[in-house]
Amino acid sequence: MILDKKPLIGLGGVIVAAMSAEFNDQVGSAAMIDVRGALGIGHDPGIWIESLYLSGMVIGMALSPCWSAAVTLKRMVLFAIALNCVATALLPLAPNEACFYALRAVEGFAHGLTIPLLMTTALKYLTPNIRLWGLACYALTATFFPNLSAAVSALWTDVVGWQFVFFEAIPLCTIAALCVWYGMPQDPPHYERLRQYDWPGTLLVIVGLGALTTMLQHGSRLDWFQSKFICTLALISAIALPLLVVNECRQTIPLFRPQLLKRRNFAYGVFTLFCFVIVAMSSSTVPSEYLADVQGFRPMQIWTVMAEVAALQLIFLPLVVHLLDIEWIDARWINGLGLLCLITACIGSSQLDSTWSREQFYLWQAVSGFGQACVVLSLLMMATNALVPQEGPFASSLVNMPRGLSEVIGACLLTLMARFRGQLHATRLLESAGTHRFSTVQANGGLDPQHLPPLLADGAQRGADSLAGFAHAIDVQRAVMVVSDDYLLLAGVATLIFVVLLVLPERTHPPRIALLKK
Repeated sequence: MILDKKPLIGLGGVIVAAMSAEFNDQVGSAAMIDVRGALGIGHDPGIWIESLYLSGMVIGMALSPCWSAAVTLKRMVLFAIALNCVATALLPLAPNEACFYALRAVEGFAHGLTIPLLMTTALKYLTPNIRLWGLACYALTATFFPNLSAAVSALWTDVVGWQFVFFEAIPLCTIAALCVWYGMPQDPPHYERLRQYDWPGTLLVIVGLGALTTMLQHGSRLDWFQSKFICTLALISAIALPLLVVNECRQTIPLFRPQLLKRRNFAYGVFTLFCFVIVAMSSSTVPSEYLADVQGFRPMQIWTVMAEVAALQLIFLPLVVHLLDIEWIDARWINGLGLLCLITACIGSSQLDSTWSREQFYLWQAVSGFGQACVVLSLLMMATNALVPQEGPFASSLVNMPRGLSEVIGACLLTLMARFRGQLHATRLLESAGTHRFSTVQANGGLDPQHLPPLLADGAQRGADSLAGFAHAIDVQRAVMVVSDDYLLLAGVATLIFVVLLVLPERTHPPRIALLKK
């Protein structure tokens, strides 16, 4: 039971720490072109900046809960905050690329340590009657902070200065550390767990997940299995990851407990959160790439599209909490409603064309925002109701590690779509222009209705840059068609989740009822 408000202050500190960690990821990614330009880092070397960050994040998510159980939750949170603050603040001061890469990897590792601790803190200090509000706090990391980051990125890159992409961590981490230090109770440590620490599992996590995330990040650039480097990484991950699962099944105190996946609701929660992170790119990455590539918008012109989703979470999450707290309402209904909203938003957005601007996205972003709140909160309730408190650290790793990995897989999927579907669409557009060359190139119609065709009736260029403009129109149409395909792909992933929803999870009650029965 909560006897005073101090643990709530501590929880607030962990929420601020999680916000800082998410900003390091999302704001850093959005501003990375400006950062690379300021530091003189090229495109291919710049891929390592994100690759090392994401590898560190996934590894940290796997290790954090086990460490917190040994050294106490409060000390682990303070360590993660300090590591985040120091690594992030030093990044703009890095003297060379190698130092920048190392600090970025440490920053990602600190991010990975922080996010699972928010779930652990909420589940530990909030009683069953307000447990749903704790889950809503964790849901912010998947729905609110990623969409808010576009506005923060626009502020730093277009108004203040790129250095503040990293300096923003200083005040946020300071506030978080003070709240945690004051509000979170200090539990006795359990150093005896270190004698049974899973060193083989830790090594396999670092090697296996590090190889897998690096392969996914660099595969497209290196032409996948035409590269010996990618083949080596694939072989390492194919060997290390099965060994990791076998090792965790045999350990007395594992990093995570695969046996928990035998519980239907928990397995559904892990699977759905993994897929949801990919589907949620439909409200952030996909529209921002369209507006940047097709309309040529800067972050300051894009941020309102994502900020709408973030702002609506402050309305929708409390609403969904109240709905899920009603005994006769089945969480599966709310989850299904959210998935249908996501599918509808993706299909609606897939109808875009080259004339779309921010205004055309607002309706579908609102539908997506409601769907995200319904999906995340209901799946978290179903998953956590299947656990007892002693299983919290093992479950937290099992939830957050796939979540971190799905961010890498989602980016990889969009890259593959841009490459293969983009090539297909470009080829078909050029073939169509060649087949109907008079109507599209020389007559008064043209491929792009906003511009005159590039050639006159006798085959001469209409102007000096006519063919260059026509090539740009082809490229714009290709980009539009790729984005439409992206939305349909993400709608397909959401449909897959809906199919699993129909067969896998079981009925569960609100925590104030389900947990008190236990």
